[in-house]
Amino acid sequence: LGLLSKGQLIEVDRSELVAGYLGQTAIKTSEVVATALGGVLFIDEAYSLAGDDFGKEAVDTLVKEMEDHRDDLVVVVAGYPAPMAEFIASNPGLASRFRTTLRFADYTDDELVEIFAGLAEKADYTVGPPVRQRFRELLATVTRDETFGNGRYARNVLEAAIGRHAWRL
Repeated sequence: LGLLSKGQLIEVDRSELVAGYLGQTAIKTSEVVATALGGVLFIDEAYSLAGDDFGKEAVDTLVKEMEDHRDDLVVVVAGYPAPMAEFIASNPGLASRFRTTLRFADYTDDELVEIFAGLAEKADYTVGPPVRQRFRELLATVTRDETFGNGRYARNVLEAAIGRHAWRL
């Protein structure tokens, strides 16, 4: 958090790094890095950069920029564990530049119920005990593998319920 107070946090995904033509991607990626200098560049779902020429160009440029600005830039990449391992393996320079891996545990059922209730409250819905109990029952049926969305699951259930409510009205 101390780093964030000195600079800025720039959050991007593949669409902000990859351009329509090879050659343009390097320019676009360099421009994004330039906006993050003195701060943190956060690349969500970074694994989406692996697997094609455009993503490779973005990764190659990112590796060079990270080296050129190693004293003035922090880069954080995020994504699901298995695809992220493939991403790190996609360029020989990535493993040495991303030496620390953090794995976050899935939310507990209690935490997911609170997330669900908080999202509902923000949408002007009240979540009473029967609704909380039904959501817990749904959680008990969900497979908690690498595709489980954690907080996104709570949001999706709420959005589906709101949609069904709208249809009834």
